Amino acid sequence: MTVPSPRAEVTGTRPARVAVIGTGVIGQDLVGKIHRSPLLTCALVAGRNPESAGLRLAAELGYPTTADGVAAILAGPEPFDVVFDATNAMAHAEHWRLLQHTGTLLVDLTPSRVGRMVVPTVTGMRAPEERNVSLISCGGQASIPIAHALAARFPVEYLEAVSTVASTIAGRATRLNLDEYVATTQHALTAFSGVRDTKAILNISPAVPPATFRTAVHAVIPGADAAAIRAVVDQTAGQVQAFAPGYEVTACSVAGDRVVVSVEVAAVSAVLPRYAGNLDIIDSAAILVAEQHAARLAGASGPVVTEARR
Repeated sequence: MTVPSPRAEVTGTRPARVAVIGTGVIGQDLVGKIHRSPLLTCALVAGRNPESAGLRLAAELGYPTTADGVAAILAGPEPFDVVFDATNAMAHAEHWRLLQHTGTLLVDLTPSRVGRMVVPTVTGMRAPEERNVSLISCGGQASIPIAHALAARFPVEYLEAVSTVASTIAGRATRLNLDEYVATTQHALTAFSGVRDTKAILNISPAVPPATFRTAVHAVIPGADAAAIRAVVDQTAGQVQAFAPGYEVTACSVAGDRVVVSVEVAAVSAVLPRYAGNLDIIDSAAILVAEQHAARLAGASGPVVTEARR
C-alpha cells in the first residue's frame, strides 16, 4: 500500500535519519507517519521475520528493510539520528544497552520504564536532552494530560486511569507486557500528578465490531466545581489534539467529590483502523519527539509544526 507523502523540503537542512525496530502494527503506523513528516526520513526498518507485513509495507514505500533486527542498526555505516523501538519491554533494555554508546536518540514505545518519561503536553514541546525517551503507554498518553491538568489546578486526592483497547489490535507484545503496562502507567500517573494514591487498569475488549480506544480518568477532588473542571479538561484536550487530532472528551461528570473524564481516541492513520486510537496517540507522540529532535539537530528554534497542524 502506497501512502502519498506531502513531505516538503526543509530549507538548508536534511531530514533526520531514523530507523524503526519492530514490524508489528505500531511499527507499520510509525513508518506511515515518518513517510508524511518533512523532518524525518526512514533510513531502515528492522524486524525478525522477512515475510512480515511491516517489512512489506516499508519496502512498498521505498525504504530499506532488514530481518536482522537490532544487529542491522548497529551495523549501519553511521549512527541513526533517531531509533524507534516498537518491540517489547524486555527487548528494549537490551536495545538500550547496545545503542547507548552510538549517540542516537532511542524513542521507546514499550512500557519498559527505562528512559525519561515524556508526555508532550506536560513535558513540553521542545526536544528532551536525554538519549532514551519513554512514551510510557497508550493509556498513559491518553490519561496523563488530563490527570496532570486536574492535579495542577485542584486538590486531587486519588487518580485512576481505566483504558479499554480492542482485542483485535492488542498484539503479542501488548499481551506479553500487561504487567509492565500497568506498573509503568501507574508510576507515570503519580510522577506527573504528584498524587500518591493512583491506579492504572487495562481492559482488552472482545467486542464486535471493535470498540474505539477509550480511557476514563477517575478522580477524587473535594469541593469539585463542575464548570471549572470542564474548562480545564477542554483546554487540555485542545492541546493534545494539536498532535493527535482523534483525541476527544466524550464525557465529564462531577458528583460530589467524584470526577470522571471519559476520552476516546480515533486513529488518524493510513495504516490503522479507526478504532486503534491507542496506537495512534502513542505513535503521534513518538513522531513529535523525533521531530523536536530533528529540529534541534537542524538548529531550528520555536515550536515544531506537527503533522496534525499542517
